[in-house]
Amino acid sequence: MDWTHYRFRARWSLPAPPAVVYPVLERAEDYPRWWPQVREVERIDDTAGVIHIRASLPYVLTFTAREVRRDPAAGVLEIAMTGDLVGSARWTLTPDGSGTLARYEQEVDLNRPLLRRFAVPGRPVFRINHALMMRAGRRGLLAHLDAV
Repeated sequence: MDWTHYRFRARWSLPAPPAVVYPVLERAEDYPRWWPQVREVERIDDTAGVIHIRASLPYVLTFTAREVRRDPAAGVLEIAMTGDLVGSARWTLTPDGSGTLARYEQEVDLNRPLLRRFAVPGRPVFRINHALMMRAGRRGLLAHLDAV
């Protein structure tokens, strides 16, 4: 087992339809407005940016996110990541009654040397940290959607 490799999954049930949720999720530069752990997104060009994330643990993860797929009709947003994390992340939005089921999938390898050193003992903590970040992101998105 590669202890520096992670697969994360999350499912968010949201009260707004995909046509409302998708434009919010595709504007990564606005994530810091509603997702507390996404500290900053610096646009490089129309399809890439540098993202700085700090969740519960005392470190900032920095990575470049480059758009791989943007398909509003299919409800898919996908990025490739390089930097402290190397891999990919994807949102898939599907109708769920009058709302949306947002599925998040991330597959990454830790690339930051300090995190790699703590890969084995830190693994449960890293997973909890990610789960807490995703929970806060869902709450922030719900509040943002209420305000829209």
